[in-house]
Amino acid sequence: MKNLMIAAVLALGTMTAFAQEETAVEETATEATEAVEESTEEATEAVEESAEEAVEETTEVAEEATEEVAAQDGFNEVATEEVPEAITAALEEAHPGSSIDKASMNADGQYKLEVTTEDGESAKLYADAEGNWIEM
Repeated sequence: MKNLMIAAVLALGTMTAFAQEETAVEETATEATEAVEESTEEATEAVEESAEEAVEETTEVAEEATEEVAAQDGFNEVATEEVPEAITAALEEAHPGSSIDKASMNADGQYKLEVTTEDGESAKLYADAEGNWIEM
């Protein structure tokens, strides 16, 4: 009987040790999972911030390049409604059905027009304020 009691106590001690090890393994696995999730969230946030910064920088560079191109040819964009009537009349006479998509003007009062012709083609035309076509 004494041997039986000793065997029962040893078995109980072994089962308790296994239960404690299993609980420790579960806790470690949970901690590892939480650490991986946290690292993933931090990495995602870092990537999103980097992407936003890259988009902002690209936009700034594009805007600067557009401004430089406009400054290089000396023409600054104006509203199409600001194009003198003489130019719109000359356009209708020379290219019936064409429309002005974009207009720019330089310091000499000359206009650069980006137009779409009646057949859908794009063209750049230059005119003075009186509606006379000029070569540039």
